[in-house]
Amino acid sequence: MSGVSMKRVYTELPVWVVEDHHDVVCHIYRAIASRHLPVKNIKMVHLDSHPDLLIPVNMCADTVFEKEKLFSELSIENWIMPMVYAGHVSCVAWLHPYWAQQIREGEHRMSVGRDSSTTTIRVTSTDHYFLSDGLYVCEEQLENSKPLRLNVVKVNPVREGQRSGTGQKPAEGSERHFSKRQKTDWGAAEEAGCSETLFTCTDTSQPAGGSTESGLSTEGADDEEGSPGYVVKRLSTMLSEAEPYVLDIDLDFFSCKNPFKELYTQEEYDILKVLYNFRGPGPDASEEELGECVDFRVRQLEDLEAAFADLLEDDGEETVTRWASNPGMSSLARLISSLKSRNTTPDYEMVHQAGLTCDSMELPHHVSSDEEIDRLVSAVQLFLKTLPKPTLVTMSRSSLDEYCPVEQVDSVQSRVLAVLEGLYGPLDLHKDYEHSSAEAQACQPQAS
Repeated sequence: MSGVSMKRVYTELPVWVVEDHHDVVCHIYRAIASRHLPVKNIKMVHLDSHPDLLIPVNMCADTVFEKEKLFSELSIENWIMPMVYAGHVSCVAWLHPYWAQQIREGEHRMSVGRDSSTTTIRVTSTDHYFLSDGLYVCEEQLENSKPLRLNVVKVNPVREGQRSGTGQKPAEGSERHFSKRQKTDWGAAEEAGCSETLFTCTDTSQPAGGSTESGLSTEGADDEEGSPGYVVKRLSTMLSEAEPYVLDIDLDFFSCKNPFKELYTQEEYDILKVLYNFRGPGPDASEEELGECVDFRVRQLEDLEAAFADLLEDDGEETVTRWASNPGMSSLARLISSLKSRNTTPDYEMVHQAGLTCDSMELPHHVSSDEEIDRLVSAVQLFLKTLPKPTLVTMSRSSLDEYCPVEQVDSVQSRVLAVLEGLYGPLDLHKDYEHSSAEAQACQPQAS
């Protein structure tokens, strides 16, 4: 009997809602253990303003085979790749809103394995998303490698005439907010109506060139990037009725903040961008150039981490001057002076975390109007209606660290759950975040 025919089927679709995104991993593992999901080659449709495809930098690769230890080392930005290396996940579709452009649109093929020189998990992709974190190695350097097929698919909010109705009305008196979580390029900023920096983004409700078709048809809308038809066409190459898959939704897909922007002034943020700046190699870089790029980047990040760790112990003038004399770190003195003018004891660990989000791109920052959230929910409803039913739904609120605006998260969650129930019938809903909230400590933003 085939593995597919032996799979177990849930009576009602399970939906696990967590606060921090990496907490979904234990629920995926539980579904594997109960044989509702296969042990290998799971497919995942991942709606998020952030790819979450980074890797715990110093974690030993073999940690993925020690479940409890693995759970303790995961974070919001790096929970998917360890499952890939463990062999559980082999295909990921990252569905991103138009304001999030951290990885190039299209299909990416790569290997994920154990770096023979460091025993850590590394990847063969040369996309800047991975290079800027020093995660690239060549194929020959990997052991026990696993293939990953990554499909990056843009989703635009539908226009007024395209709505299919979610049964939810926009909240009265809702206001647009301007402030959130991973990396976005200047093309996306211009498309969203931004001027010179993302701090002045006008948060337009519809990207230029957005969908204009009135409904999900098989003609023009199917070929228009970001439309529901485009999403269905892209996903149809990886999903089938016979195979189980995980539908994973981060609520910051619908409205997204970069919480670090509220912690630092514009001047401080600009200095961080200089200190942590990453310039990747050209598209035709040789293997040697790629290796040199990663080596330089790793040293740069290690030096910055060491500097801020040292400043935690002593941020006196002598320490600041010593670190500012290092190549590329001359602006450090100005940053420290500005930070201390507002707070005599800056949180330098948090400053470093903020800097890690300021390499070649900034974290996405687009707080949607209530009306735009409604149209994004409608877009999701339109393409999910055409796709096979998922085996398991995982959902992250991402609100305590303010990646999803706390004043919007409950409303967004209700609308998304209403869509799921309308499409799939009664849900086996687990609000896991309610059980852990009593134990939660004061949260601070994490780099993503």
